[in-house]
Amino acid sequence: MKLKDNCGKYIKLEISGKKNISGLLCDIGSDLWVVFNGYDYLYIPTVHIQNWQFLKQDEIDEITINDEPTPIYSHNDEISLRKTLTAAKGIFTEIYVTSNQALHGYIISIMNNYFVFYSPIYKTMFISLNHLKWLIPYTNNQRPYGLSNANLPVNPSNLTFARSFEVQIEKLTGDLIVFNIGENENVIGKIQGIKNNFIELISAKEDPVYLNLQHIKTVHMT
Repeated sequence: MKLKDNCGKYIKLEISGKKNISGLLCDIGSDLWVVFNGYDYLYIPTVHIQNWQFLKQDEIDEITINDEPTPIYSHNDEISLRKTLTAAKGIFTEIYVTSNQALHGYIISIMNNYFVFYSPIYKTMFISLNHLKWLIPYTNNQRPYGLSNANLPVNPSNLTFARSFEVQIEKLTGDLIVFNIGENENVIGKIQGIKNNFIELISAKEDPVYLNLQHIKTVHMT
């Protein structure tokens, strides 16, 4: 049996970060799974699926099925993460990356190994594609935090974006930034420079901290 033959069955997945997702497996693409949890479509990069199993009947019975939203892709097309991100541009979206909290906003641009995301809370953010755990496009006329158009600018940033995540971070040398949504005090400070895949960050007390680029998930400026 091919993996894709399991579409239409109810499954449970464990995602990186010990997150569990249950629902109907709708589609499997080259690097992406689509699961409907009864409320939303979740688009999950395959690389972050730790394990999966079929749901038992009593577990299936616990899932509440609401009106199924319209997917952002055509079922006739082979899905992929990049195609899904492109289809989601400009749509209000929930994404999960780190720190046990979801981010809400919309995708502005998609680069080689990261994408630019606008959050009403954190403003312009740079999100590593390698660390995106899932995204959930909003349905119908939902809006983050009930904000109006005036609070959600169409072109919120005048920045020009580098093609790669590493170069984009290097462009922020000398700026005060927050990495990984500020999960601890060692990821907040001024970028001094990048060397040998480590970022030199100057802390509030002017102590240097060296951060591995491979573990940088999100970047936003203060």
